[in-house]
Amino acid sequence: MTTVYILGELNVDLIASAADVMPEFNREKLLDRFDVVLGSSSAITACVLAGLGVDVKMVSLVGDDSFGHFCIDQLRQKGVDTAHVHLDPHRQTGVTLSLSTAKDRALMTYMGTIPCLRPEHMPGDMLERADHLHFGSYFLQEAMRGDWAPLYERARAAGVTTSFDTGWDPREDWDAGRIAALLPHTDLFMPSEDEIERIFPGVVEEGLASALPQGHHIVAVKRGSQGSSYVDEGGNRYDLAAQKITPVDTTGAGDSFNAGFICGYLQGLRGTELLELANACGSLACLRIGGASEIPTMDDVQKFMREQSRA
Repeated sequence: MTTVYILGELNVDLIASAADVMPEFNREKLLDRFDVVLGSSSAITACVLAGLGVDVKMVSLVGDDSFGHFCIDQLRQKGVDTAHVHLDPHRQTGVTLSLSTAKDRALMTYMGTIPCLRPEHMPGDMLERADHLHFGSYFLQEAMRGDWAPLYERARAAGVTTSFDTGWDPREDWDAGRIAALLPHTDLFMPSEDEIERIFPGVVEEGLASALPQGHHIVAVKRGSQGSSYVDEGGNRYDLAAQKITPVDTTGAGDSFNAGFICGYLQGLRGTELLELANACGSLACLRIGGASEIPTMDDVQKFMREQSRA
């Protein structure tokens, strides 16, 4: 079985859902529903990968509090190995408040333990046991920013493939130089269209390949309702439209896409076949509340793809 280590942040998501979720001072609005679920880009990717049949080991940090133990319990229930999730008695677990409509969501995050993962938390035998390393939320994992490139360089030298997703930069600095330096050591870079355009301005308009930094490998771009695209090392581009669905909650769609893309890549899929699997995982995430509340199996994903093909 393929083994993937997810090196990432953990937090709970508090999801407030309604047609109108924008707060107004001195006004009260009613919600359609409210959910407390496992959150974070890295955790959702971990859970979806486990559902697809991958051996997933989470390396992370949470507070020794009720939310921290909730995160660990949720990961275990989804089949993720939590032996390397560390409990910090001096910090609180991070929390994200998601104001969610059927079309989009706004996020507000209390960082807590989210930015605190460090190289010393990594298992000593990780590169011997892993087939693949992945991390999410580059901009939130502040303590690791200077350590990703040397870690990924060692990983690829050991025959371990690598991937990451940036997420949105709440400070909007975008750190383009350090991300460009990380790409030669990254097999799969998976930002959204909005994110990559801010990191490397003009890259979307110029067709991705011509404006990406030299030395990149596969760069997959999530384009929401427009589907997805990727370019490979040779500059070859592949595009696929999104499946037609009626979204319930878009939380975790991009992270679920990441899981499908990683899983398909490790299985040897390439071109539009790879995008089809990743798109399907992202679409299924939009049909549930919370990115990791209900995790599809590979059979579920393949059934969805067959139904979409017939439709």
